Amino acid sequence: MTLQELKYIVAVARERHFGRAAKACFVSQPALSTAVRQLEDELGVVLFDRATPTLTVTQLGRAIVLQAQRTLDAAAEVHKLAQAAQDPLAVPFGLGLIYTICPYLLPHWVPEIQAMAPKLPLLLQEGLTAQLTERLLAGELDALVVAEPFSAPGVATEPLYDEILLAAAPLGHAWADVAAVTPEMLARETVLLLTPGHCFRDRVLAVCPDLNREIPTDSALVQALRNSSLTTIRHMVMAGVGVTVLPATAVTPADSQQLVLRPLAPTQHRRVLLAWRRASSRPKVMELLVKALDHALAQGRLAAALPR
Repeated sequence: MTLQELKYIVAVARERHFGRAAKACFVSQPALSTAVRQLEDELGVVLFDRATPTLTVTQLGRAIVLQAQRTLDAAAEVHKLAQAAQDPLAVPFGLGLIYTICPYLLPHWVPEIQAMAPKLPLLLQEGLTAQLTERLLAGELDALVVAEPFSAPGVATEPLYDEILLAAAPLGHAWADVAAVTPEMLARETVLLLTPGHCFRDRVLAVCPDLNREIPTDSALVQALRNSSLTTIRHMVMAGVGVTVLPATAVTPADSQQLVLRPLAPTQHRRVLLAWRRASSRPKVMELLVKALDHALAQGRLAAALPR
């Protein structure tokens, strides 16, 4: 049994597909399949049910894959401890950020991080919360920037900042005559939302659960919104397709000239968090990330963010 074989079975369990697992591990599918079969023969167990249309992990296989992940995490920490002992701020650091935060935070945050730790290589990844959490737990990322509510086993969090939510409508909309937008007012509109899987969509629906229930899932609007970003949705609002809700940090100074922007009533906030494994060997980097953001906020960058 080798660490490489353990890596293979973890990848197969995650991807539920030998071809995708092989691609993730940068090996050929025959090589990965052979290695997995050899490990099964060595252990005398079947880890994966290959007879079903979709590859599944057997009950015993799930327990073995979980232990394999723990072993890989421990091995990775050994390497990180050795590297960090030499220079904790010179070892590559994997940071994942959700789509609705990444493009608005990084332009203000990264320059501060570079100024404080010029030798720190930041490996940045965008993704959905669920995807990034899997990578964090698998040891593929060192930390995440996500939004509340968030929890994961063995993961610690620290608030970075808060931001209010803003309703956005095209110029000339009736909202121009009101001070704030209520959930009832939202429910009467065609509200453009991100696709399922985005936690910001869930946050908006928590504010107003009745949004767009009448829109067929196969409608042209739903198709247009598929895989759209907040930037794309904002431009659709400008074009008069509907209205939306935006986090304050996603709103640019020019938007006030092209959109009707109003706070929600009652006021709604989103809290942004830094999350990392409690067993992480990179506490100094976590401290630096928080300090860098605090400095950026104190300098007036990311003006829409409210200090935690």
